[in-house]
Amino acid sequence: MEWLKRYGWAEIISISFTVLSSWLAFKLTNSKITTALVGTWVGNIGYFGTILIRDILLAKKKLKAIDKDYSLETFYKNTRALFVEFGIAELFDSFFIRPALMYFLPIWMNNFSVGVVLAKLLADITFYIPAIVSYELSKKKLRNFE
Repeated sequence: MEWLKRYGWAEIISISFTVLSSWLAFKLTNSKITTALVGTWVGNIGYFGTILIRDILLAKKKLKAIDKDYSLETFYKNTRALFVEFGIAELFDSFFIRPALMYFLPIWMNNFSVGVVLAKLLADITFYIPAIVSYELSKKKLRNFE
């Protein structure tokens, strides 16, 4: 349940951004490579933006409870924790797995929308295994903002 709470809204935002930006990129460029890269990176912006905003709001709430302010140092801790949680997973996901799936699956499925959504879902599997392991290993040490 904790993982669903942490990643759920980010996934909803990400899939919306991915499908919309992929459709728009393909309509504008008619390039499958451009579409794969735009879908990957715009989906990432939606995903990580949502996670970062959520983490900042949680840190602010924790700090407010002990009468402390959110600072640049706290922001650094937020981003460091995200890098540890997602760094390895994101490296392989954004530069290899997801763009390849976003390129090939719409072709193989002979259906652009179904291929994009299926590519995203399959890439998420290879992304979440290392991300969740890293999150679990780091959450007590790197997410203490008090």
